[in-house]
This record gives sequence, structure tokens and C-alpha cells, in this order.
Amino acid sequence: MRSRFRYAFAATSVIAGLGVVTACSSDPGTEPTSSPTSTTSERSETPTAAPGSVAVSPGGVTTAVGAPADSTEDEYYKACTAAREWMAQQGGDPHDQIEPFLGMLQSSDSAGPATYGTPWSQLSAPRQAAVIVAVRAAADALCG
Repeated sequence: MRSRFRYAFAATSVIAGLGVVTACSSDPGTEPTSSPTSTTSERSETPTAAPGSVAVSPGGVTTAVGAPADSTEDEYYKACTAAREWMAQQGGDPHDQIEPFLGMLQSSDSAGPATYGTPWSQLSAPRQAAVIVAVRAAADALCG
């Protein structure tokens, strides 16, 4: 149980840190939205979501969940590895495969290692956040 807490804390810290970086890089003429759903349009920015909300790409894919990530180290490794293998099969820059992979997971009722054996639609917000963390780590070759 302790490793689960450590991972959730570390992932939350990473997501929170990315939010600070993203907030600092915003255009001066734009203001943050207070709506529960926001959109992202550039791959170079890591999407973030305020607590209790989600970030959705223009293509309709959830790219960030405003909840602390919750998975065990083993679940994280399996999800990251599954995403990394899929990305390698697609070819090209793995970062370009993040949204297509997440879209595939979100549009299917199937379950596998990338979603901890549970369909995306049945995952809690913290579990969805953990999937997204693992998929981003896969693109960065940080599966462990």
C-alpha cells in the first residue's frame, strides 16, 4: 500500500508541476477558463486539468484529468509498456501517438493492461489520470 501512496503522490506532483509550467507559458492575452472542460490544441504543451475537470483535445479525446493519479507500480509499468509497444508499432514520434492511443482506449469497451483490466468508461477519475500519466511516460520512454 505504501508504494501506491508514493506513486500517487509522485504523479500528482508531476502533474501539478506541469500545470505550473503550462500556466507560465500561456499567451498573455488569454485567461484561464473556469468551465469544467477545456481544450488543448498543441502537442508541445502537456494538457492539464483543474481539480474535478478534464481537458479534452479538439478531436474529443480526454488528455488530462484533474485528479491525483492512482495506480500501483506494477499497474503503471504494465500500462506504460502496453502504450510503448503500441506506439512503436505505429512508427514515428511516440509523442504523436499519445492522443490516438488515448482515443483508442476511450472509444472501446475492451479492457487490457493499459487500463488496468477495466474499460476506460468504468475507471474512476484517479485511475483515468494514472492511465494518462503512464501513456505520457511511454512516449518519453520512461516505463521503468
